[in-house]
Amino acid sequence: MASPPLQSEPGPAGAPFHIMVKPIGPKCNLDCQYCFYLEKEVLWGDGEKWKMDDATLEAYVRRYIEAQPADPVTFAWQGGEPTLCGREFFEKVVYWQRQYGKGRQIDNAFQTNGTLIDDDWAAFFKRENFLIGLSVDGPAELHDAYRVKRNGQGSHAEVMRGLDFLKKHKVEFNTLTCVNRANMERGAEVYQFLKDIGSRYMQFIPIIERLPDAEAERLGLSHSTPPKFTEEDENLEAPVTDWSVQPKGYGRFMWNIFKRWVQKDVGRIYVQLFDVALGKWADVPGGICVFNETCGRAMALEHDGSMYSCDHYVYPDYKLGNLREKSIREMVDSTFQSGFGQDKERTLPAYCRRCPYKFACNGGCPKHRFLLTPDDEPGLNYLCSGYRFVFGKMDPYLQAMARLYHDGQPPADVMRMIREKRLPKPS
Repeated sequence: MASPPLQSEPGPAGAPFHIMVKPIGPKCNLDCQYCFYLEKEVLWGDGEKWKMDDATLEAYVRRYIEAQPADPVTFAWQGGEPTLCGREFFEKVVYWQRQYGKGRQIDNAFQTNGTLIDDDWAAFFKRENFLIGLSVDGPAELHDAYRVKRNGQGSHAEVMRGLDFLKKHKVEFNTLTCVNRANMERGAEVYQFLKDIGSRYMQFIPIIERLPDAEAERLGLSHSTPPKFTEEDENLEAPVTDWSVQPKGYGRFMWNIFKRWVQKDVGRIYVQLFDVALGKWADVPGGICVFNETCGRAMALEHDGSMYSCDHYVYPDYKLGNLREKSIREMVDSTFQSGFGQDKERTLPAYCRRCPYKFACNGGCPKHRFLLTPDDEPGLNYLCSGYRFVFGKMDPYLQAMARLYHDGQPPADVMRMIREKRLPKPS
């Protein structure tokens, strides 16, 4: 696998950053109805040419390692469906990671629909210590509502078969569940299902797609005037797809999980939203871009080497450049990208700044800020009422857990406090 010398990075970036790599673009063997990334097919044309070539891959592996200022250096592989690249592709990945890593800690996170995982894939994942993110939306009835194959049939059985191979080889995995119109009122059932299949690390992603997409104007489309938010709205009538989660539906979904988790599973099951929320209540630095004051340190790299400001902003106006022409450091630390990240805080409406939960959500993802506030100011997050609902319900328990943390006690002691009736049983 000898290769000619590659251009190196001019040095590490100014701060740690994250890149989500799409090594085969939007190409996928499934046809999930809610997948926002399938629309990217129009940007690149012939799908047979979407696989990242060896020169681009090697350049990315080397320069990503060089540009990261601190360990661990975490590679995130997504899609589309990354298993469509083939195992040989990822054998090259780990070969070049060893060659250019020079003793640094290298981690690999691999998000997959699981349908193509077999014995050989699972053995590779175990041998190379890949962390697998498995996309599953709950039991078959709920999962198959939108996560379908090209022939329209559900994919649940194939996902469970792939999971069996991961378990057989003892591959570390977590689950990513999309919260949508079909499963939003069945949070408890989804949570129990994920526990039953062995998931101990859970991420729940709200599905929100504006009609048409807020950035679709760039393709010659238009959209209606932003709807106005009122706190009394049960389920806001907004121009979103019929599979999009409703704001209060998302809040109820997460609360139905939290009230079970906080009584039995703290310290045993890890739910991303709850972990992030506890950090906010305990005033601990860190978190995820969605809930941080600013963003801009999580970018997306497409199969052709083009880098974009964010996975949700893979549009021409947010293209930072191509690693064949620019260094990763130059793109990551660019004035444009810095401005993109700072805009999250600069454009926050006054209504949000007055909110008692501003510290927790910071306005959420900019992609979902398409409502008018009660004061007719633009830029309110579609999920505002859902966030207010679930944060308000979780507040007394998170306050108790934060106090435990600062007193040097395990936050899991909140379960004992509920049993001893020092905190009310959540309902």
